[in-house]
Amino acid sequence: MANTLERGGTERQFVTIAGALKEGAFEVGLGCLARRGEFLGNVPDILEFSPAGSLFKLRSLRTRAALARHLHKQKILVAHSFDFYANLMLIPAAGLARVPAVIGSHRQLGDLQTPMQFRVQNMMFRLCDRVVCNSRAAAARLCEGGLSEGKTVVIPNALPDDAFVDVPPMLPVSPKTIRIGMIARMNHPLKNHRIFLRVAARLAERFRDVEFVLVGDGPLRRELEAFAAQLGLGNRVRFLGDQPRMSAVLASLHVTMLPSSSESLSNAILESMAAGVPVVATNVGGNPELIQDGETGFLVSLADDAFVEALKRLLADPELRRTYGQRARLHVSRHHRVDAIRHSHEQLYQSLLAEKNLQIELGTVKSFV
Repeated sequence: MANTLERGGTERQFVTIAGALKEGAFEVGLGCLARRGEFLGNVPDILEFSPAGSLFKLRSLRTRAALARHLHKQKILVAHSFDFYANLMLIPAAGLARVPAVIGSHRQLGDLQTPMQFRVQNMMFRLCDRVVCNSRAAAARLCEGGLSEGKTVVIPNALPDDAFVDVPPMLPVSPKTIRIGMIARMNHPLKNHRIFLRVAARLAERFRDVEFVLVGDGPLRRELEAFAAQLGLGNRVRFLGDQPRMSAVLASLHVTMLPSSSESLSNAILESMAAGVPVVATNVGGNPELIQDGETGFLVSLADDAFVEALKRLLADPELRRTYGQRARLHVSRHHRVDAIRHSHEQLYQSLLAEKNLQIELGTVKSFV
C-alpha cells in the first residue's frame, strides 16, 4: 500500500517493485490512500482506501475497518505498507485482520518528519514483523529512535532494466558543451538548489563551455529562477521542469550534482550511475552506500567550495568522467537491478511466513503491497 501515485521517488519505487512482484511468485494486490498521480496509469487496478483527509478521525477508523475486512476476505498472508501514511493505515488494519506477516517501510532518514510523526511511526513499527528500509542509514535512524535492530531489513531501491538502455539525448550534444545537472523536486529547501546555482555561477566564470541543467518542478521554482537571474547565469542555466523520460535527460548530461542535506537512498544518484553519469553528492545519509568516493564519483561536505573543487576535477578531465561513469554503471547493475530487488522482497515474505510455520505453495500466496 502506498500513499498516492503522484510524482516522487517513493512512488516510482512503489510502481517499479509492485510491477516486478506481479511477475514473480506472489499474487499481488495493490492499495493506496488516494487514487491520484501520474503513475496511476501504471497500476490501474489499485484500490483506494481513503481516510478522507485525516488518519485520526472517525472516517479513517471506518476505512481501516473496511481495509481489514478486505484483507480477511482476500485471505492475504503478507501486508506491506510502503510509506508514512500507508504505514499508519495498513499496519493496524492488517493486525485487525490477523494477517500473518505485516511489514512496514521507512524510506527516508526521518529528519523530514516532525518529532511527533517519527514517534508515532516508530510506535506503529513495533506492531510489525519487519520494517523495510532502503538504506543502512535509514535503518540506523530507526534503531536510534528505539526500534529493535532485529526488526529492520535493508532492501535498496530498484532500477528497471530500461534505466541501463542507451537512448538518444533530449538536449543537443556538442563536443564543445559540458552539462552539469541537478535532478530534484523543487519542493523543499533541504534539496539545496541554491547551492547548485551558486556553484554554477562560480564555475561559469572559469569554464565558458559549461551549461547547467535543473530537472524537476515545484513551488520553489519561481524563486529559484529569480535567484539564477540575480546570479547572472542567463542562458547558461536551463530549467527543464518535470521530465518523464529521465534516461533521455541523463544522456544529455556529463555530471550530476546532488547537494541535498537529507537523503536515504537517492533515485537521482542511482539513475545517473545507471546512465554512466558520474555524481558529486553531499556525504550524508545513504549517499556513501551508492557512491565510492574517488572511484565512481565524489562525496563532499555541504559547502560551495567543496562542490566547486570536485566539479572542477571532472570538468577538466574527460577521461576521469568516462572512467567514473563506467564504474558507476557497473556497480548499480550488480546491486540494484529490479530482478535482484524483487528476489530480496520475495525472500523476506517467504522467511516471515516460514517463521509463522505456514506451509506455502509459491504461485498461490497472496500479498497486499
